[in-house]
Amino acid sequence: MASRRMCSLLSRSLTSPTSAAALFSRGRNIASPSRGISKYSTDVAIENPVDPPVEVKHTQLLINGQFVDAASGKSFPTLDPRTGDVIAHVAEGDAEDINRAVAAARKAFDEGPWPKMTAYERQRILLRFADLIEKHNDELAALETWDNGKPYEQSAKLEVPMLTRLMRYYAGWADKIHGLTVPADGPYHVQTLHEPIGVAGQVIPWNFPLLMFGWKVGPALACGNTIVLKTAEQTPLSAIFAANLLHEAGLPPGVLNVISGFGPAAGAALASHMDVDKFAFTGSTKTGQFVHELASRSNLKPVTSELGGKSPFIVCEDADIDKAVELAHYALFFNQGQCCCAGSRTFVHERVYDEFVEKSKALALKRAVGDPFLEGIEQGPQVSNAQFEKILKYIKSGVESGATLEAGGERLGNKGYYIKPTVFSNVKDDMLIAKDEIFGPVQSIFKYKDLDEVIRRANATHYGLAAGVFTENLDTANTLTRALRAGSVWVNCFNIFDATIPMGGYKMSGHGREKGIYSLENYLQVKAVVTPLKNPAWL
Repeated sequence: MASRRMCSLLSRSLTSPTSAAALFSRGRNIASPSRGISKYSTDVAIENPVDPPVEVKHTQLLINGQFVDAASGKSFPTLDPRTGDVIAHVAEGDAEDINRAVAAARKAFDEGPWPKMTAYERQRILLRFADLIEKHNDELAALETWDNGKPYEQSAKLEVPMLTRLMRYYAGWADKIHGLTVPADGPYHVQTLHEPIGVAGQVIPWNFPLLMFGWKVGPALACGNTIVLKTAEQTPLSAIFAANLLHEAGLPPGVLNVISGFGPAAGAALASHMDVDKFAFTGSTKTGQFVHELASRSNLKPVTSELGGKSPFIVCEDADIDKAVELAHYALFFNQGQCCCAGSRTFVHERVYDEFVEKSKALALKRAVGDPFLEGIEQGPQVSNAQFEKILKYIKSGVESGATLEAGGERLGNKGYYIKPTVFSNVKDDMLIAKDEIFGPVQSIFKYKDLDEVIRRANATHYGLAAGVFTENLDTANTLTRALRAGSVWVNCFNIFDATIPMGGYKMSGHGREKGIYSLENYLQVKAVVTPLKNPAWL
């Protein structure tokens, strides 16, 4: 029941047409302006940022249960995307620090208590960790918002509670992982053992730092593995805070090691390390290709990856247009558009296209953009200046290629990395904004005539992470869900991230699945044990 409640908050569906601001307004109180937020606000919501209600406590590397400086002594700044100002200087790990962390994880796996601990005791530690996450909900949420730019209400009321639920889900799996007794043709006792794979290297992205921490760490620990995790250089603060809570819950030293640093140094060293038994990566497809190459050229370690996406959102001619507009808006603009599975190609049937475009434009113009610590804000800044500039270049490309700019298209204010919610109509399949993953608040709306056409066009991409279908016709829904080449297809809803639901992609959107029972396969080896039977009573 708890998962359904959180899921309903994070998603939109036919039965829940409430606006994001209304959903977020329930629960904890945070700073609110002296007037209501509507449309774009530069005087209160941007130019005078709120002081975050949190203190940065941890900026070092976590190796073998201890906070330590980088071996080089170097650090790097992590920036507030609301202003571009420095939040804190964080230890900059490199290959030497990866070696230290892997050695600690290897010793903790080969000699330490974690894989030898009873599954029940591992479960109890993970449950205590979940309780601590719940206790420190607001502090974790504030760090996430400060470092990333997403609305505090989203962090505090949706994402941190989802992390709590996720860890309880994997705690529940810890003592339910088992093999089988297998019948064989002959006098043999055959059993399969599901064993932890060993030392897992993990790299998490900057768009959902806490949730990706849980998606990676939860199944690996439940299965009895040890971990070296590298945070994204843009958002290192919340994961290291959470890792400290995990040790407070009783995790033995060396089981989880956290390295902050950059991809070419720390990330590449981890992916190519000969003593790492398995690698998990979430990020861009281009970097994912490099990660797979490094893993194969080292010790052929298996790699699971969740990579880029250019997900179609298909609005059929029978759709309730008002609900479809709202759902498509949410599918694209959620998390500042910085979501791998964002519905970034909105296909709308020609009979309802013009109405859909006008209402989408109106909704984008009403979107509350500003300081993410203010109540009622739906969209904060982009995560970094690099991402901000990349998005603006794509918007310029859309205009130059002939798409119609219906709304937005430029920065908001003079401080920070804010971009106005942008809507393009008359988008053609060969435009860059139609093909590339923009990873920002840019909605591209396409026109189509029939199902065969939209299926062909929706599948004409290297990506295959997710898709959305909006229709009231069951036959149409069944046709599309089976025809679309994507790892997740949401019907009359979007962004359902329940702990039990597997997430992953087809084609160049990645390999393997995260969350749910399928994620456990990533962190287990299957061993067949065969023993002769003498004079068996039965076979």
